[in-house]
Formats: sequence, structure tokens, C-alpha cells
Amino acid sequence: MNASAVNTADLYDERGAELDSVSLQFQSLGGRTHFSGPVRTIRCFEDNALVKSVLATPGNGSVLVVDGAGSLRTALMGDLIAASAVANGWAGVVINGAIRDRVAISELPLGVKALGSNPRKSAKAGAGEIDVPLELDGVAIRPGALIWCDPDGILLER
Repeated sequence: MNASAVNTADLYDERGAELDSVSLQFQSLGGRTHFSGPVRTIRCFEDNALVKSVLATPGNGSVLVVDGAGSLRTALMGDLIAASAVANGWAGVVINGAIRDRVAISELPLGVKALGSNPRKSAKAGAGEIDVPLELDGVAIRPGALIWCDPDGILLER
């Protein structure tokens, strides 16, 4: 079965005891509604320099989870960075924060979940951390763990 076509509800029915569900209500904003893969992580706040640099490296089907502390004041990814992710083989991006260029991103073959959008650019200083454990809504997110995303939500292996 194509992992990108896995429905999270079915997966939870099969493997619920092994999975955590993120209850934050992320919007599905990319051109791919179903996406999955091993997790890479970034923790940053209103600064997308690390997001840009990581998504410019080979993704090998990974999903980048960005903890932007839920800030909607600035966008952590726009269409150019999303296009770079596609070109570099990333399966998707989950952003606990905002994106911009929603229409253009919705046309890219990339899974994108974010809290919303804001046209305002973020800082570019490079502040933040890469490949660190994160916690979103009480769910531990470890680099290398598997993640599944679809319009119903987000599941992670424990």
C-alpha cells in the first residue's frame, strides 16, 4: 500500500495503542492531502531561516515538523520554500504556526499542515534548533519517528 494514501482513521483503528494523535486543529493547505514519512524537526519562533535551509536539503520522503510556538504573526513558509521542499524530495511539512502564499502552495505536490496564514515575512536570523525532540499538544515528536497526516489529523508512532 502506498504510505501516502493511508487514512489516519483506518490506521488508528488498526494500531491505536501504538499511536499518538495530535488534537490541535491544523489546516490541510498543500496539494497532497495524505502524506507520511520519518520526522525531522525544527523549533523556531517567527524566524524561518532554518526552515528554508533544511528544506533545501534532500528530504528522502521525510516530513518536517516545525514548532513555531503557534505564532500566527509571521509566516514560517511561503511558496518558494515549499517549491524547494518539493524539488528536494520532502513528503510534507507540519507547521505549528503560519504559512503564506496559500493558493500557490495548494497547487504543489507537497503535504502541508499549518495553523493558518499571514502574508507577513518572518525574521531570517537563523534562531532555533534542528532535529530536537518537540512536544505539540502534549504529544512527543521525536526525530526519526513515523508520522501520518491527512485531512482528519496527525498520528505519530509512540
